[in-house]
Amino acid sequence: MCRQAGDGGGDVVTRTGREATEVIIGGGGTSLALSPQPLPRPPRLQPQHPLQTTPKFENPLLQRDYYTVQRFAKRIQKDPHGFKKTWVGADICKYMGFTCERLPDKRRLNALAAVDFNGANFEGEDLRLDDFLEKLNELAIFHANSNKFKGTIPLNVSKLQYLYELDVSNNMLSGNFPMEVTKAENLTFLDLRFNNFKGVIPRKAFNLDVDVLFINNNGFTQRLPRNIGNTTALFLTFANNNFTGTIPSSIGSAKNLLEVLFLNNNLSGCLPHQIGFLNKATVFDVSINNLTGPIPRSFGCLIKMELLNLASNKLYGRVPEIVCRLPNIAKLSLADNYFTQVGPECRKLIKQKKLDVRRNCISDVPDQRSGAECAEYFSKLRHCSNERLMRLIPCKKAFS
Repeated sequence: MCRQAGDGGGDVVTRTGREATEVIIGGGGTSLALSPQPLPRPPRLQPQHPLQTTPKFENPLLQRDYYTVQRFAKRIQKDPHGFKKTWVGADICKYMGFTCERLPDKRRLNALAAVDFNGANFEGEDLRLDDFLEKLNELAIFHANSNKFKGTIPLNVSKLQYLYELDVSNNMLSGNFPMEVTKAENLTFLDLRFNNFKGVIPRKAFNLDVDVLFINNNGFTQRLPRNIGNTTALFLTFANNNFTGTIPSSIGSAKNLLEVLFLNNNLSGCLPHQIGFLNKATVFDVSINNLTGPIPRSFGCLIKMELLNLASNKLYGRVPEIVCRLPNIAKLSLADNYFTQVGPECRKLIKQKKLDVRRNCISDVPDQRSGAECAEYFSKLRHCSNERLMRLIPCKKAFS
């Protein structure tokens, strides 16, 4: 038993031993001014080796690609758009820049099908495609333009059986033309623009069954391959390299071509009349080269042509009226050449500002070269070996 004084009158409050104990430890009863503060709880002991949770993957394919992506992420030192912030957790299908689809085989497994790093602006001292691109075995689309990738296209990329689009334009890739892509049987879109590739493009590249072949703005130095006509491409861009020699006559066999860009190279010789067979083409640009001779009359068969640019060459003669009658022409640029005559149809286009013939040798049209400059050019004998074919119009029946 325990006795305590009350606050007045001599009253005595009797408590059991248990109640007294509760007061002492702060667990019950009326608090006393002299009661001690509650004791702090003892610290929770931490295990020496925290338990690691193993990511749960939907299938082994996604598990394999998860580790490939995580290794690649370590190479990225600058990620201004925050791609890597989303690359957490086991579900890579939710990562920014990655898309998954069901495989087109009996397994129907979900797999990584597409990578889209376009405009990501990734940077890193060791930012390469090696040990990344070729390890994504089920990949069908890889777009990575406008980054700072170095090195070249990795070996074994041709073993990616589903790969059909490869865009690595506007990077810092270098070396010779990546031969590995010529073995990619399902490739339909190849974009190598704005890199530092050099050397020679193999003939095999023009046997690829592609719709798009973009190799402009590199450092390729060679003659255009004679089998260029074998290409199935719809778009062929070789601009801003250092291609030399003549345009092969086989180009007329590339019947699928819609756009041809050969501008700003070092091409020479006369325009082959076979270009007139490209009756699906809407754009043909060979400006800023060293081409010479007259415009073949076969160009009048380019009935779908909208933009025809032959400017800044050494072409001469009369501008064919049949070319100025092309039904869909919106821009015909012949500036900075040595043409001497234009007929009524061409003059109509000049008034409509569709035809540009500035800096030529046309005596009754303004903004032409000086007489001395034209005289010096024509003081040397010039001719094309196929001048007779220059008058050929393969679609003549269409105009009869």
